[in-house]
Amino acid sequence: MSDRPRLQRRTLDGVLLLDKPLGVSSNDALVRAKFLLLAKKAGHTGTLDPLASGLLPLCFGEATKFSQDLLEADKTYEATVRLGVRTATGDAEGEAVQTRPVECDRAALDAVLPAFRGEIAQIPPMYSALKRDGKPLYEYARAGEVLEREARPVTIHSLEIIDCGLPAVPEFRMRVRCSKGTYIRTLGEDIGERLGCGAHLSALRRTGVGALTLDAAIGLGALEQAQPSERDAWLQPVDVLLSTFAAVRLDPELTQRFLQGQRIRLPQPLVPAPLLASDGDDGDDDLGGQRVRVYEGEGRLLGTARFLEGLLAPERVIASQAV
Repeated sequence: MSDRPRLQRRTLDGVLLLDKPLGVSSNDALVRAKFLLLAKKAGHTGTLDPLASGLLPLCFGEATKFSQDLLEADKTYEATVRLGVRTATGDAEGEAVQTRPVECDRAALDAVLPAFRGEIAQIPPMYSALKRDGKPLYEYARAGEVLEREARPVTIHSLEIIDCGLPAVPEFRMRVRCSKGTYIRTLGEDIGERLGCGAHLSALRRTGVGALTLDAAIGLGALEQAQPSERDAWLQPVDVLLSTFAAVRLDPELTQRFLQGQRIRLPQPLVPAPLLASDGDDGDDDLGGQRVRVYEGEGRLLGTARFLEGLLAPERVIASQAV
């Protein structure tokens, strides 16, 4: 029996912006970061393939309540597309299944890109975690089965070429900001097909999730090398996940009512200007009302709420502050 003392896990609230390295799964990165921070509770905000690097926000403690908001957020990627070779997986991990000559130049590439901006339809790849009859598609693919998949609408907010080797080198790099559910592998493949030569993704790096970027991120190796006392300094506050929401600031009396789960009719001076302009409009969400972040005055975050027709309805309250 080991005599080593058990590590004492702690309650830790915050967000770690991790620059995930290549070759590490999102779950493994989460487990290692959770161990290094000795945190009791942690989760990530959507997987990043082992062959992709870049921004992986990790949520600890109360921040896990708001991780869904980043799952729904737009993402930004930088991807390298290799023309002329299609692979089984759409990326460099799969074996080549078709090779064709590349006879296009930069002008031809620029000419096809407008068709891939805005709302487009994508057929999800077979090598994906989408499920059919309770089984991920990649399990069917590994067994040699190809299933019919319906095209799904996604939105490419921006698509720009940041480097191009054509015509000498059959490769280009692109920066893409897109809606959730977009497969960058599929986007690269579809561009290759439009050019008549096929393509696969040879590299992928995520640089943004919602309003979060790599600027404040730390690599896994650097986190491991840091002194234990220094690691907490990399934690961002919980409300970094909610930075796109309007802020509502309550006085002490309304704070108590909010923490008790009561709906509150806000006095007009406490209603932020963006909410006054849109009050009564359900927006584009199913539940109605704009989502807001709620604070006790200029201090602590209390949680999130929905605001509709002057009423503030508590949605998620930070439990450690409940009364």
